[in-house]
Order: sequence, then structure tokens, then C-alpha cells
Amino acid sequence: MNEFGSLLQVRSKIWLEIDGEPVFGKGRDELLCLIRNTGSINAAAKSMGIPYRKAWSYIDAMEKRLGFPLVNRLKGGAGGGESTLTPQAETLLQKVDLLQQGFNDMVNCKFIELDF
Repeated sequence: MNEFGSLLQVRSKIWLEIDGEPVFGKGRDELLCLIRNTGSINAAAKSMGIPYRKAWSYIDAMEKRLGFPLVNRLKGGAGGGESTLTPQAETLLQKVDLLQQGFNDMVNCKFIELDF
């Protein structure tokens, strides 16, 4: 291995598209995971440092492009609302996670094979 061998690392990203339009990637994955953890679109948006409207537009665009709901929303009131992920969203998150793991393994094997 050369002098840079211990410093070089390969990185890659996966995102999903429909007709060339992004549907799902790292940021949207993070948004859905934060909604799952906080029970709130607003709290998830704040945690990501984005406006609620932007988070809402991401969810809306994903749902329209995928053709199924991702987030169940219960409107707020005195006690506040609640948002939960649909079973389809949970399945999507699991499958993308498995895809990313497999992809990273494949890319890392190729990287080692090429002896950078």
C-alpha cells in the first residue's frame, strides 16, 4: 500500500429518482427518521435546521412521486399534533438502509481491489 493508503477512504451516496427527479436521499431519510423519533414534522425540521414549510414540501413531493403516504399526521390543538411514519415509510427506510449497506460493501471491496 502506498503512503496515502491509510488516509484514503472511498465515499458514495445513493439517492432514488423517478423520471430524473429526486425522490429519496440522505436528507429525506434523515427527515423521516427524525419524524419517527420526535413524532413531529416541526421538531424534525428544527432539528435539521430547515423551515417547517421545506420539510412539508419534501414529504409532499415524496408522497406524490412514490404514490403512497409516508407520514400520518394528526392535527395539533391544545395538546399539539402528532406525526408517525406509515408502514410503507418504515419499509422504504429499511430497504434503503440495506441497499446503502450493500452498496458501501461493494464499493469498498472494489476500492481495496484497485489498491489505492
